[in-house]
Formats: sequence, C-alpha cells, structure tokens
Amino acid sequence: METVTGNGARTRDEDAIGAPPKTPTLVPAERYYSPEFAALEMQRMWPRVWQLACMVDHVAEPGDYFEYRCGPYGVLIVRGDDGVLRAFQNACRHRGNSLCVGSGSGLRELKCGYHGWTWDLAGALKRVPGRKGFGAIRLSDFPLLAARVDTWAGLVFVNLDPAAMPLTEYLEAVPDDIAWCNLSDFHCYATLTVDVDANWKTIADGYSETYHVQTLHPELLRCVDDVHAPQRIWGHTGKSDQPYGVPSPRFDGTLTDEEVWDAYVYTQGALMGAAEGTPFPADERRPGQTVADLVAARTRAFAAGRGVNLDWADTDRITRLHQYNVFPNMTLLATADHLTVMCSRPGRDPDHGEMVIFLMTRMPPGAPRTKPNDVRAGAADAEPGLVLTQDIRILAGLQRGLHQPGLTHLVLSNEERRVINTHRNLERYLEVPESERMTGGETPPT
Repeated sequence: METVTGNGARTRDEDAIGAPPKTPTLVPAERYYSPEFAALEMQRMWPRVWQLACMVDHVAEPGDYFEYRCGPYGVLIVRGDDGVLRAFQNACRHRGNSLCVGSGSGLRELKCGYHGWTWDLAGALKRVPGRKGFGAIRLSDFPLLAARVDTWAGLVFVNLDPAAMPLTEYLEAVPDDIAWCNLSDFHCYATLTVDVDANWKTIADGYSETYHVQTLHPELLRCVDDVHAPQRIWGHTGKSDQPYGVPSPRFDGTLTDEEVWDAYVYTQGALMGAAEGTPFPADERRPGQTVADLVAARTRAFAAGRGVNLDWADTDRITRLHQYNVFPNMTLLATADHLTVMCSRPGRDPDHGEMVIFLMTRMPPGAPRTKPNDVRAGAADAEPGLVLTQDIRILAGLQRGLHQPGLTHLVLSNEERRVINTHRNLERYLEVPESERMTGGETPPT
C-alpha cells in the first residue's frame, strides 16, 4: 500500500476498480422490471435466503412479537415464555389467516382472529373451537409452520428454507472481519421504512458501489476518498472501505483543510456532535494533526459524553467506513462509533419496493436497551440526512429510465463489482439459462 505524502498516519489503499476487465459487464435491464423475473425471485430466491427482519431489541422479552413481510411471505417472530426466540410462517393452519400484524408485546398465545384456532408461543395448537365438526383431528398434527431464525450482533435473521445453510456460514467472512468493532455494543434507536417507486435491486445497487459519489454526492466528495476504496468479494457477501476526513483525489490537492472540515460537518457532523456551521478548530490542532485526526478527536469526545470510551480506536478506525453487502438485500455501514444497516425489499410489483434503515449508536456497558422507534414514510417525505436523502430522491428516475425500449442492458464497471456479484448470485438461485445471463466483464490475461 502507498503512503500518502504528508500523512504518515494514513495509508492509501488500492483503488475501487482493482484490475480493469477486458470489457464492461452487461446486465439485462428487464431484470429490474419484468414481472416474470420478479416471479422467479419470489419462487426460487426469497424463500431460500437469510434476510434481516428486525433487531433483538424488538423481541427481547417473553411475549414480544414482530411480523416480517417480504412480498407475499410473512414470518412471525416470537419470544416464548421460555425465553426462546422462534419464527413461524404467519398463517393459521385452518384457512391461512395471518395471526399477527405489526409488532408488539404481551402475547400470551397466538389466536386466529377469524375462527379462533389458538397456539401457544412455542407453536403448539392448543384449542380448536367446534372441534367435534372436524372429526378425528389431533392437535399435535397442526403446529404452526416453523421458519428458521437466528441472530448475529443484535440483528434477527429469518429464512423460510428448513434446509438452508446456517446463518454463520451464510455470512462468510463478515463476522470475523468486523469483530474488532464489537457490534453487540450498538443499540438501535430507530428504524425508518421508506416506500419507494423502484425495484428492490435498484435500491440495493446504490449501496453496492461508490462510483456515484462523485456526481450524486458532491458535498460528500470533499471529505471522502472515493477513489482508494478497496473491494472484496467472498461469495454471498462483499466489502468496501472508504476513508473519511480526507478529500477525494479527484480534487488533486486543491481543497484546504478548512474546506474538508466544513464538508464533513455539513454532511455528517452529527456523528461527532457538531452542528452545521461548526468552525474549523484551529485552536485545538496540534502539530502534525490532520483533519481526520481532528474529526476523530471530536468523535471520541462526543462518545465520552454518553459514557462510551473510544480511546482504543485510532483515527483510521474512527474515520474509515466499513461497508458490507450481504446477498440479496442488506448493507451494513460501520465505524468505531456508529452503525447503520439498510435493507431493500420487494413491493407490490417490480417497480415498487421499500428501503428499511436501522439507525444505531454505540452505548456504554449496562446501558438499558429499549425497543427501536419504528417510522414509515413516503419517498417524498423521508429526509434521513443529506446523503441518504439524495440516494432516495434519485430512485424513481432510475427505475423509470430502465423501462425505455432502447435500454436493453446495464453497462457495469469493475468499480461496480458488488452489483455484479448480486446478479451472479441471482443467476445461481434462479437457475438463469446461459443465454439470459450477464455477458462481458472478462479479466484480461496478465
């Protein structure tokens, strides 16, 4: 790795492109709007993959429940009287009525609101009104239909496939790679679900590449190295790192430290407790300190104010964003003090979807845990900060453009290889014929 001139504390990684391919990768555009392709996803992919449903804090106490929906599928996650977390297909075994809607607490049993069939929180059928009319019916023959459920770092995942690989195997290298961050120390204080006029993949793609930063996020470009953002692909998962508190090399050294500071404050000052317009702390600067060092110092002080000690984290740990993608629809963004997880989910048709944002912050040991505040909004009303709002606002136009008759394929760069990896996995799950697969992207001989 190359050392950045004038900053011995930071090294510059390989760029986000890596080894350029011989040709671009071409992805059929109809994958983003075809009802037939969406139907294949529903049939062959969504019931077989691990999906983030909620936080452990949503279902921490006996009687807590959470309804997770993905297209036509519904999974009911319940904390039993015995403290065990279980998941069931959200359907009455009588005639299919959904047993619970939304989330809540205080469940003592699961009673269908249509005819009154009732199960205990472990999924055992215990009461059937008018049982005589069914003849020789055995309650033990009709438990709730179980779904797979597992947790990692305070996140609750579900899978409808009883034969699915374990979650720990599905996550591949991600848990070990981010172990330094101690994700279990983070508390989720809110979730935001945004209804978007875009396919779930259109949403997810935006959090699978940094190529768009230079155009869509000009304010952010002034305080992030979007060029030297190395990427890795493991299989179901991938990763990118982006150093913050430094200007993009695209400015070729023309920005002052004050301009870099101002950009960081404007785009994400809340992460270090700095209000918009907070001036450059020239009086706090010690000889040799960089802007990133000043950001790190402010972030440590802000964390200390809520009882969190970040003295273990150096400047790079605090200012480098670690971005993980987990197929098909999850992105995890982590620094030493903040964690944001985003998921995209299919909507009522291929041109609609939803973005779910889990907002978290590190808390001191022993801090009380509470249920997150769950909020839902339309795309026009959602404003989760400057950068995320820009990401949301672009989506409807992206989706509309994909329908144009002359646009047969997306043309992808190796800088977008995490997007390519999503399609590679889709092709595998959907068993896409060779004639309908991506083309190009060949790596030239070395």
